[in-house]
Amino acid sequence: MKLKYILMVAIGLCASTAMAQEKGKDKKKAKDKPSVAKVDSVKTPVKPYEQYTKGTVAKKGLFNIYKKGDKYYFEIPDSIINRQLMVTNYLVKVPGGSPKFGGEEMNTTVMTFEKGKANKLVLRVIYNVLRADSSNAVSKAVKNSTINPIVAVYDVKARGEADKSSIIDFTDFFEKENIFTALNNEAKGGMQLSAMVADRSYIKSFATYPINVEMKMVRTYNAASTPGKGPAGRPLPPLEAGKIGGAATLELSTSILLMPEKPMMPRYYDTRVGYFADGLYDYADGQQQVNPKVYIVRYRLEPKDEDIEKYKRGELVEPKNPIVYYIDPATPKQWRPYLIQGINDWNKAFEAAGFKNAIMGKEWPENDTTMSLEDARYKVIRYLPSETPNAYGPNIHDPRSGEILQSYVGWYHNVMTLVHDWYMIQAGPNDPRARTMKFSDELMGQLIRFVSSHELGHTLGLRHNMGSSSLTPVEKLRDKEWVEKHGHCNSIMDYARFNYVAQPEDKIAPEGIMPRINDYDKWAIQWGYKQTGAKDEEEDKKIVSQWIVDSLKANPRLWFGGEGMNNDGRCQTEDVGDNNMVANTYGIKNLKIVMKNLPEWTKEENDLYINLNQMYRQVLNQYMRYANHVAKNIASVEETISTPEQPGNGDVYASAPVAKQKEAVAFLNKEVFETPYWLLDNNILNKISKPVGLGGVSVIQDRVMDQVFSDRVFNTLNIMEQRYGKANTYSLNSLLNDVKVGVWSELKTNKPIDIFRRSVQKSYVSALLMRINEAEIGANAMAGLLGGNMAREMAPVTLSTDVGSVVGLHLENLRKEILTALPLAKNKASKDHLQYVADQIQTGLKKRFALAN
Repeated sequence: MKLKYILMVAIGLCASTAMAQEKGKDKKKAKDKPSVAKVDSVKTPVKPYEQYTKGTVAKKGLFNIYKKGDKYYFEIPDSIINRQLMVTNYLVKVPGGSPKFGGEEMNTTVMTFEKGKANKLVLRVIYNVLRADSSNAVSKAVKNSTINPIVAVYDVKARGEADKSSIIDFTDFFEKENIFTALNNEAKGGMQLSAMVADRSYIKSFATYPINVEMKMVRTYNAASTPGKGPAGRPLPPLEAGKIGGAATLELSTSILLMPEKPMMPRYYDTRVGYFADGLYDYADGQQQVNPKVYIVRYRLEPKDEDIEKYKRGELVEPKNPIVYYIDPATPKQWRPYLIQGINDWNKAFEAAGFKNAIMGKEWPENDTTMSLEDARYKVIRYLPSETPNAYGPNIHDPRSGEILQSYVGWYHNVMTLVHDWYMIQAGPNDPRARTMKFSDELMGQLIRFVSSHELGHTLGLRHNMGSSSLTPVEKLRDKEWVEKHGHCNSIMDYARFNYVAQPEDKIAPEGIMPRINDYDKWAIQWGYKQTGAKDEEEDKKIVSQWIVDSLKANPRLWFGGEGMNNDGRCQTEDVGDNNMVANTYGIKNLKIVMKNLPEWTKEENDLYINLNQMYRQVLNQYMRYANHVAKNIASVEETISTPEQPGNGDVYASAPVAKQKEAVAFLNKEVFETPYWLLDNNILNKISKPVGLGGVSVIQDRVMDQVFSDRVFNTLNIMEQRYGKANTYSLNSLLNDVKVGVWSELKTNKPIDIFRRSVQKSYVSALLMRINEAEIGANAMAGLLGGNMAREMAPVTLSTDVGSVVGLHLENLRKEILTALPLAKNKASKDHLQYVADQIQTGLKKRFALAN
């Protein structure tokens, strides 16, 4: 599942243009032809109101809309002038083969109407990036630096009843592409569309509601008939519609939503709690530097007026406006109850924030013609017919405050394949229900339920917390009573899929295997949604910051470990437990059980071993995950965010314990670099693959070797040794020697070296020669071509460090050991291999010196 965290402060730059009237030979003609500015000053004649409202198809709402012939007239109330409006575009129907689906959001923009000169309305696009209170002198400078661009000017055709509204012709806004309604580049590029074809595009339907307007359009675009280039230059096939007719037709909807007149009081973002965030720059006279104001993204959840005192006393109350998610009627009926359960499960978290019945899932009332899936007021889990095994949960929020205004979950049909394969491979040894290619509706439903909860968490504002699983001791994952009560991970927002540590003899029930909304999730909702009663956001910040200090002191398991995109071995995707080496040793024990039973578990009539092939690949994928988890512990930098006033706070950045890094190397030597023959079961391989190459096991070994011997690892070890001292860190020499003990054990034992071991040893030498090239030869080559400064900006992080000399000396010593052991090799293949590798090292080191000079 996607994961997608964005913390962005966007700065919009508005360019002004001036128009100069041409002077010279045709002065009279130029004088008679007014400039744009002069046109604006010419008063547009206003016609009777009834001319645009009588005899029309009329709908009443935020804007009254009148359809007369092929024209659409909008009645803009004066009360809406200068109010901000959020414009969001959605796909409704797409051509076959589209990478995007009906129900998905395309883009969001903010606009506002202003009164212009001479019976005109001006439409501006709004960029909320700079702000200052009007009581500050600097607000004048901010005002002068933040003019929003005018994108359209509309003649006022008529004034409404009591002279409180304006009628404008808004047809072109929807019929033509503009900054608000254009199909975004991602969709256009993915479908290889170009210009819109006007004569095959039209407005299909319209609706207006109390706070929003919804327009549905049919649009036809020119479409490529031949393959194009996709991401990273990969071939991108054309749509079938493009191949047949050179054009593709889509249905889109545009929603115009009235944003709150008074923005919700925002809550400052804090890196110690995992929320999505947005921000702007706030200027004030008393500042000595400008800092962005970054706010968390959340729903406006408030007690009813009559319940405020109850809420203050700590009683649970219902919110004014509960959060309601509907299930797309395209969803298969057997899965709807489980999706609803996944939504409703969040109520236990909102109770921590003082609210009951705060969120609820409902089936879409299919016979209610007053409701539309494209109505921005409704939040929907949209069911998408995609073979992609995925789901995601975006939200659309008010950039002034972080208030979530619109949201949906994109649910791909094939997400069931993903959870099936995870559960069979990770839980099959413990749950007999997982030992089949088609799960019962009850089991699949429970898997859908947990994915639903995870994605709903994103729509509520929560980011992934990849560090949460590291707070559970591995031994507790095998403790039946403990794990069934507390769960195997402290957060549904982690990617800790299932408890793969539990062993069959532990007899742990599904409650101790599957994820659940847990303590961190309740705490995060409490921190983000509980009312503080503060008078402003600054006072609120002090209160909620103290909540973090007090809560982490009382319960360290509430720690937020981030998205797993740093180099902290505690914060990884797909892992469980506080020690990857111990946890994944248990995981491999379970994988061996899976391998033994895979032919039986995947058996189906007339299958042709497609199931066996699919699930064997999943076993390899899981094994690769285990190896990657462990490898990331080497040169791990543990990042623990804290503030100076936080009691007992230590270093924010610290090296992982030396013993843990050595334990990681020992695991890889034993479980990865030694040939894992249990994965090479010919009873399986002879049914699913030709004997070409060494296969997936060798690929995994090569990738792990590259990860362990990466320039990042080498550079981090060097810096940590300099920062914390040799006695407290794992040195580069120690890493090289510890890996060598495992990879080159045959130099001591004189045992025959099998084909996989020979491949691993060659990979070892190749990876180290590459690191030398990066650190030394690469530096000289880039400096000669680009100049010293530019070379340093583009060079590997090990450039001009001791890595080249340390690794070079290590390889020279290894070569001596190889030559010493060579005469004692037991067979010709081993002797030939050792001679080849010795020559490879010699050639590589000579080439290094030749190029360096």
